Amino acid sequence: MVRVLFVCLGNICRSPTAEGVFRKLVGEAGLARQIESDSAGVSDYHAGEPPDRRAMEAAKRRGIDLGHMRARAVVPGDLSRFDYLLAMDRPVLRHLSGMGRRFAKGSGGQVALFLDHAPHLELREVPDPYLGGDQGFEFVLDLIEEGAKGLLDAIRRERLG
Repeated sequence: MVRVLFVCLGNICRSPTAEGVFRKLVGEAGLARQIESDSAGVSDYHAGEPPDRRAMEAAKRRGIDLGHMRARAVVPGDLSRFDYLLAMDRPVLRHLSGMGRRFAKGSGGQVALFLDHAPHLELREVPDPYLGGDQGFEFVLDLIEEGAKGLLDAIRRERLG
């Protein structure tokens, strides 16, 4: 089983969207028994809350249901449980890397920027749409779809042979 964790600040916009998009791709590829995914935030501000309404609406327009998800914070055990810990931006990446130094001591998964899996894009970070308008959520979905496709290709190459 390959395990992937998508991480943003509060786990109500970007990371649940990435989880939903990636799960859809994994399911369409017939790999749901081989690849597991989850999402979390580096803060617990929104723990237990559903994704942002605008994120859910944008995802639903693309056939992705985020309604069952609830926000949670990253915990030290995630560092050893997941093979890929993918940060939506550099501050989140620094937080995860710091946790790895404090808790995992080399036993954790690959910590990287999510959009490293979409090298053809000009951006390396998925911008936080929370304070913006509805168009920001559509743009984030566009970026996430590209990153998710690249990630699935990488997992197929690196882990599933």
